[in-house]
Amino acid sequence: MIKSMFKNKFFISTFILLTGGFLSKFLGFILRIIISRNLGTEGLGLYSLLMPTFSLFIVIATLSFPVAISKLVATPNRSSKKIIFSIIPVSIIFNIFTILILFLISKPLATIFLKEERLIYPIICIGFTLPFIGLSSIIKGYFWGKQRMLPYILSNISEQILRLSILIICIPKCIEISIELTISVIILVNILSESFSIIVMLLGLPKGVKIKKEDIKPNTREIKDVLNISIPSTSSKIIGSLAHFFEPIILTNILLYVGYTSDYIITEYGVINGYVLGLLLIPQFFTQSISTALIPELSKYFSLGNKKKCIIRIKQIVALSLLIGLVSTTVICLFPKYFLNIIYNTNLGINYIKVLAPFMLMYFIDMPLSNSLQALDKSKESMYITVGSSAIKLLVITIFSFFQIGMYSLIISIIISLSFSTICYIKSIKKVLY
Repeated sequence: MIKSMFKNKFFISTFILLTGGFLSKFLGFILRIIISRNLGTEGLGLYSLLMPTFSLFIVIATLSFPVAISKLVATPNRSSKKIIFSIIPVSIIFNIFTILILFLISKPLATIFLKEERLIYPIICIGFTLPFIGLSSIIKGYFWGKQRMLPYILSNISEQILRLSILIICIPKCIEISIELTISVIILVNILSESFSIIVMLLGLPKGVKIKKEDIKPNTREIKDVLNISIPSTSSKIIGSLAHFFEPIILTNILLYVGYTSDYIITEYGVINGYVLGLLLIPQFFTQSISTALIPELSKYFSLGNKKKCIIRIKQIVALSLLIGLVSTTVICLFPKYFLNIIYNTNLGINYIKVLAPFMLMYFIDMPLSNSLQALDKSKESMYITVGSSAIKLLVITIFSFFQIGMYSLIISIIISLSFSTICYIKSIKKVLY
């Protein structure tokens, strides 16, 4: 049985993604601990306020190129080199415009919307990282399409090791100068780590690959085909990222209006995003990895009309994800003080963990359900659910922030939006398969 499992591409790719994903996420987790411990609660709060902006611009910079390129590269009789070299100039030009936009909006975004002048330079630093992130995403798309997961995983691990090594040395020195310098350095390190990741992936290319002049010349057909897939895919991601982007803006402005101090907002926002969610979402690598491997498997069975197999596979993945989430959240819920102390060297956030932990079980099945819906050719339904849950989250934050319950307005919004999306995903999948 074990032998037959390892002949199955689904189990092979899942095994590679889970193993590599675990190592990569473990290194990322160590990095978050180092950042959290060195920045302190105030610095972590500023860093957390900045992350939604960084996430939004990463989505814009990559334009879902990995998904689009992987689909085209996997198509028979398509030139991988033409696809890659056609889209690289588009990515570079697009990211130059994105950098200019970031430069223009950095000051008003920091001072007017986020109410924090110290974030001006870190926002500008985001722009410098985008071309490197964009190029890296294009090459990753190639390896996904060729189903060669090893170079992709090795690049992720190498990237994390380099980032970790640099920041272990730099953060303690930078924090002595200023918090904003430290945050800027944390962001700029992405330039080096993404560059190193690109080099590792290029070394993983098949031997004997020759690049001709005609391969480098951009092909309008290839560009059009990539954009036809990437732009619709990006629209759904941008909606979710925009909601995340507006979250700290709405929260900060309303809480300041009703009488909370800037110090309270920065501290508590950092506690929730840095300590609480960081702790509760430790096993998220599992759902991310298994969800990525689930898409081609489900697509294949659905295209063959084998709905029974689709139902079995979804149930298996959801059950595994739920089991991991249940064990993790139960242990953390029972000993929150111990884990906060040993990992982050703090006691802050215990009250938020007790409220949020039981509902986070939905998070671990939310991603597999979302990816299942996309694999069943229901991307539009998935996008509508994302729009609905994002709108609900912002609406709940806006309403409950006026009730003067502090950051519990954010906690309530997470619970309600997560419940909404999970229920909608289940209903939509049942509608397709039953």
